Amino acid sequence: MRRVLALACLILGLISAPARAETDALRSTGNLGVIIERASGSVLIVDRTAHAILDRVEGFGDLSHASVVFSSDARFAFVFGRDGGLTRLDLLTGAITGRVMQAGNSIGGAISDDGALVAVANYKPGGVRVFDADTLEPVASYDTGAKTIGLVDLPGRRFAFTTWDTGETWIADLSAPDLEAVVIEGIGANPYDALLSPDGRSYIAGLFGEDGLTRLDMWDDTPEPQRILPGYGRGEEPLPVYKMPHLEGWAQAGDRFVLPAIGHHEVLWVDAKDFTEAGRTKVHGQPVFAVARPGGRQVWVNFAHPLNDTLQVLDTQSGEVIETLKPGPAVLHMEFSPRGNEVWVSVRDAGVVQVYDTESFELIAELPANDPSGIFFTARAHRLGL
Repeated sequence: MRRVLALACLILGLISAPARAETDALRSTGNLGVIIERASGSVLIVDRTAHAILDRVEGFGDLSHASVVFSSDARFAFVFGRDGGLTRLDLLTGAITGRVMQAGNSIGGAISDDGALVAVANYKPGGVRVFDADTLEPVASYDTGAKTIGLVDLPGRRFAFTTWDTGETWIADLSAPDLEAVVIEGIGANPYDALLSPDGRSYIAGLFGEDGLTRLDMWDDTPEPQRILPGYGRGEEPLPVYKMPHLEGWAQAGDRFVLPAIGHHEVLWVDAKDFTEAGRTKVHGQPVFAVARPGGRQVWVNFAHPLNDTLQVLDTQSGEVIETLKPGPAVLHMEFSPRGNEVWVSVRDAGVVQVYDTESFELIAELPANDPSGIFFTARAHRLGL
């Protein structure tokens, strides 16, 4: 009897051993992310929980102003290069699985809510081009005749984008048989970037040619431009702008938004209900990103040259600066873990990415990287407007 039991155990062990080995080789994508190495045109694949670099992949071209979106299953990263390259990276194998040079100068991209389409915004020749996410074959092209910025995905397989030169916002409906686009005029002078609120309702464009922003209510059948914070710098001499603010990293905290002011050492608080000014906070320099920690309790702000060695943390209830950190020269980007317990910070001129505990503000990890800039975690695959 004992021999029979021993033989049975041996057989079960042999059967299960390959399964265990195969399981050990599997990797999930939920903890993964990428870091842009802008000078070398390479991308680091990282495990955010282990604070570890898993792979370095080369061949992405000019990444001096790169951005990334993820497929719905969070396996593939779509990397948008400044040289017009659209590249698909398999995060599990570390292989580039597709690349097209779709324009001469690009400024970012988006992926549709169903994950089927990838769109790219272009400075040169302008407009937006849309591709099949699986094949990277072209699907549609929208010629705006102008530099195009602020590209975001909207519910219903739609995209919104705005033109720098002409002050228009286009809404392209890729669910319509004719792939039609509605053009809304009167957005303002030189929109430089735009964002979408987490509920998909408010599309807000920042204006470089005038003090103010413009909102469109995307829940309306025919959205009309609504000017926000007109003349917020009235009576003040604007400072030289060394780096344009980014609205993609905006913050919504409770019933207020916080946005970077152009040409001023301030962030602006906006009432989320009526979009009127709700306050201002003096900060260390000209803000580039003002990013809300998940949960909305804090806002982390970085700054333009020459004051770009600093991070400041704002309390969203009081609006006050509660912590000032000095990570090092050229702090370019921040990315929070999905639940906000950590923030990853790229410090380009120090050649590192630093990881901070968001409760204690302690530095808990540091990863080497070649001129790091953008940091993107796969949790973005499940959020609107990124």
